[in-house]
Amino acid sequence: MPWKETRVVDERMRFVLAAEAGEEAFAAVCRRFGISRQHGVKWLTRWRAEGVAGLADRSRAPLHHPQAVAAELAEACLDVRRAHATWGPVKVRAWLERKRPSGAPWPAASTIGGLFDREGLTVKRKLRRRGPPGGPLFAAEAANDVWTIDFKGWFRTGDGTRVDPLTLSDACSRYLLRCQAVARPDTEHVWPILDAAFREYGLPLRLRSDNGPPFATIGAGGLSRLSVRAIKAGVTPERIRPGRPQENGRHERLHLTLLQDTAAPPAATLRAQQARFRRFQADYNEERPHAALEGATPADRHAPSPRRWDGVLRSPEPDADATVRKVRRNGTIKWRGACIHVSEALTGEPLGLAETEDGRWEVRYGPVLLGFIAHGDDRLKRPRKGADGLVDNAERCPQGPQPQQQQPPGT
Repeated sequence: MPWKETRVVDERMRFVLAAEAGEEAFAAVCRRFGISRQHGVKWLTRWRAEGVAGLADRSRAPLHHPQAVAAELAEACLDVRRAHATWGPVKVRAWLERKRPSGAPWPAASTIGGLFDREGLTVKRKLRRRGPPGGPLFAAEAANDVWTIDFKGWFRTGDGTRVDPLTLSDACSRYLLRCQAVARPDTEHVWPILDAAFREYGLPLRLRSDNGPPFATIGAGGLSRLSVRAIKAGVTPERIRPGRPQENGRHERLHLTLLQDTAAPPAATLRAQQARFRRFQADYNEERPHAALEGATPADRHAPSPRRWDGVLRSPEPDADATVRKVRRNGTIKWRGACIHVSEALTGEPLGLAETEDGRWEVRYGPVLLGFIAHGDDRLKRPRKGADGLVDNAERCPQGPQPQQQQPPGT
């Protein structure tokens, strides 16, 4: 026969009934139930005062909390959280310290996080298994050293219109330079946005992207028509390694925030969605504290580039001692009686050819090494991986996450 389960409250009920019956001494009843006289008096007193409810366990939490958050401070934290649903306690505290300085210090981020939990304002995330961190990359040391550009994945508005958001940001200050939906993700629609950003903020040293169109191709040097225009404007393009979005991690993180704040769910129309993008850009740059900037906003750290642009595209000049060949309409150059294909993206552009010590001819377009022409060969051989003028590997990439230290990775 199975054992009978006994609850503590049931045992207390039997005890008080036996004590009230008076058939044996109170001390004997306490000994039979294995409790002290003091405990027996306590439960008997509660029984007489409250009945069955008095036999339940009571909370041991103190009635007075001298270190509790003041009601007005707690309400201020909750107001900021309700206005910015995707902000965590660290950002809320940083915003309050900048915007609403008070005599008393604001609660710690952990305390604010507990407050959000109690109010049901925290969305629990599913934990993901993470792999080991990648190798350290060099960081941009100042604003406009590196701009990053990418498309956030397309989605549809409520009326079915496709939205392709293009984002452009400064890697050092995290300043969001452009956040705009384009009609088509190609050079003709992306270049006007880049052109406007160059005119407004000046020229960066480098423009970093992934390897997809319209930013790059599989042709010589990985150059596309868009990257050729960037070079002619005075900006060197960079590429991350294929399949390594973590090398542009800060831009990918920007896209997550953009999705949460503007497209979950999307707006009803394209016009309403673009209005969301504009509000997000202003809030992201001027209001939202950034943990990587020690609680400052991107607007606090960004400044226009001293390299102003007059809007004129100028082909880079080959080295003085190089032999110059101009790319034909079909993407070829004439070299020693042979037509050698280079890239149609470089149509009309001058290339510099210089002889190397091993007898080959090095072919360059401005800062980009396109490849080599061997003696007697009629085709352009690509350089070894990582040997071209563009930065597309971790060891030579001048922009990326800060060098890893011996500490748990952040979010």
